Amino acid sequence: MQQKEVKAVTVHEAHDVRCENHVVEWSDEEVLLKVERGGICGSDIHYYLHGRAGMSVLKAPMVLGHELIGIVEYAPATSGLLAGQRVAVNPSRPCRKCQLCEQGHQNLCRSMRFMGSAQFFPHVNGGFAQYVALDPQQCVPCQPDADPKRLVFAEPLAVCIHAVRQAGDLVGKRVLVTGAGPIGSLVIAAALASGASEVIATDISERCRHLALAMGATAAIDPRDEHQARLWREEGGYFDVCFEASGAAAAISSAVSFVRPAGTIVQLGMGAASVDYPVGSLLVKEIQLKGSFRFVDEFNIAVNWLENRKIDPFPLLSAEVGIHEAAQAFEMAADKARYAKIQIVF
Repeated sequence: MQQKEVKAVTVHEAHDVRCENHVVEWSDEEVLLKVERGGICGSDIHYYLHGRAGMSVLKAPMVLGHELIGIVEYAPATSGLLAGQRVAVNPSRPCRKCQLCEQGHQNLCRSMRFMGSAQFFPHVNGGFAQYVALDPQQCVPCQPDADPKRLVFAEPLAVCIHAVRQAGDLVGKRVLVTGAGPIGSLVIAAALASGASEVIATDISERCRHLALAMGATAAIDPRDEHQARLWREEGGYFDVCFEASGAAAAISSAVSFVRPAGTIVQLGMGAASVDYPVGSLLVKEIQLKGSFRFVDEFNIAVNWLENRKIDPFPLLSAEVGIHEAAQAFEMAADKARYAKIQIVF
């Protein structure tokens, strides 16, 4: 086992993020990656603000970050990877042995070791560090001229492509996206790239509505607009598919009234702990309600889409901050009224 002392972005407790020394260890079977950039995700922000992300609670300091791009420093000969090669990092480490993994549902693996997660103890460190050790299967080679600023969006885009695939064929469909933060905005782009004829976004934030339009939305509406809501409810519902990306209780419960009979709702947002849900309407309209969690092979698809410029993620990029200003980067990322995606530059 080899070691290297590096600088890493570590969360100790709520509102305590530090750039500090960290020891990276790697074996001959692992890839040592020199990290170029990392995107701050919503779960990173939750650890910063609350010391937890959902049911995953910090019990010890943890390196954050799972949206990564970097350059291979060392790779085992059997990996097919070469030193100097740029790769996008798939932060998933499923066991690949359980029944769910064997059935192709690696994203649902109960033993998943996802980078930058406090689900288990000891926690799984993330990749916001100058160097990180990886399983070769986590490294997806990029084209030689790939733009790291663009490719670091692969992980959140993979989440959105997985959600789009959960909805089925979108060609010619009318789509509603509730919540136009980074994930909702990438869902907009992914739905349009998948053939949707109309994609309308809702968000209470004017900045997010502008962001939705920049990402290609047909229209962006304040969900408190009751006149528009009444129009969407006419004839049993206007939309074929709704992607609920806000996690807000009001958005989750209202989606059923906006979706036509035999339509589909895909739930991505995880904010609300409980919801007063219109089960009766869901039943009599025979609406399919599907959860969407992380991704499987969609990560490779996301890399391909970004390299080939099938979508443009740059309207989401609000700022780039150096590793030594990591605490400031998290303060900015937590200010959703002003910022969308913040990238940390290593």
